[in-house]
Amino acid sequence: MDDRAERELRGEAVAWVQHLDSGRVTPADVKALKQWRSRSPDHEAAFADARRMWKEFALGARSLRERGQLSPALAARPLSHSTLSRRAAIGGALATVSAAAAYAMVSPPLDLWPSIAELAADYRTVTGEQRQLELPSDVSMHLNSQTSVALRGNDGARIELVSGEASFVSKSQQERPLIVLAANGVMTTSRAHFDVRRAGQSVCVTCVGGNVNVTLESQATTLGSGQQVRYDDRGLGPVASIDIELVTAWQQGVLIFRSAPLAEVVEEINRYRSGRVILMDRELARKPISGRFRIDHMDDILVRLNQAFGITSRTLPGGIVLLT
Repeated sequence: MDDRAERELRGEAVAWVQHLDSGRVTPADVKALKQWRSRSPDHEAAFADARRMWKEFALGARSLRERGQLSPALAARPLSHSTLSRRAAIGGALATVSAAAAYAMVSPPLDLWPSIAELAADYRTVTGEQRQLELPSDVSMHLNSQTSVALRGNDGARIELVSGEASFVSKSQQERPLIVLAANGVMTTSRAHFDVRRAGQSVCVTCVGGNVNVTLESQATTLGSGQQVRYDDRGLGPVASIDIELVTAWQQGVLIFRSAPLAEVVEEINRYRSGRVILMDRELARKPISGRFRIDHMDDILVRLNQAFGITSRTLPGGIVLLT
């Protein structure tokens, strides 16, 4: 199973655990969950991990509450994708939380909530939010949904992409190059427009204009306009030519798919939509999808899938949608 498929599976497991914890489960939901868990040993294992970590974090949160170190407002809220305040996340309370809860804050199980690194970032967007920023040294930065970045210096010329996706523009020739860090890689340029997308240790870099140098330890390459490279723990991949319109469409508030597998489409929907869309049919995941959709109307994709492909959806509480 590749990294993207594993993230999708873990996200689906989390969505099921959240729904079970909501107290609004119907007999039909139980049947659907049984069907989902029986699809493969990986599905069953992902569900077991999600349920175990959910319980462990709940115990840690209860410990904080009993010691008076968790605010009543936060203690009363259900565990979800809600944003915790920076103060609550990195304050002295973490020093006394149980081992399970402390680990969960540093390395969130199944991407259930933002990590400490994300919460402590200088700029962060939540689900469905985008943000345009102007930095010193004539650098602009456009943050996509669910993105965290940290400034490593006061001049805006050294930036770390902690998670998510961002577009960077170095507008004029500078003596000091713009440096973007993502996982173990480094992107440098004196003047360029480029996009960086990070999911864990997997990073994708796309050059929209100009030239960008991409370095991963002892490996290096230079991207020109319309070129893309991916890297992860296994190393730097080959340079590929891509359609810039597809990669940058989110900056115009739309998503464009051209014969993309439905599994990939669902992954994008979940970046911009609260809750979770879950594919219940393995064969369905490979179905090619084409279309242009507005990011602020994500549910329109679900309607179009039904109209054009006969894919049916079932909505559960908490924004969970099952596709069959």
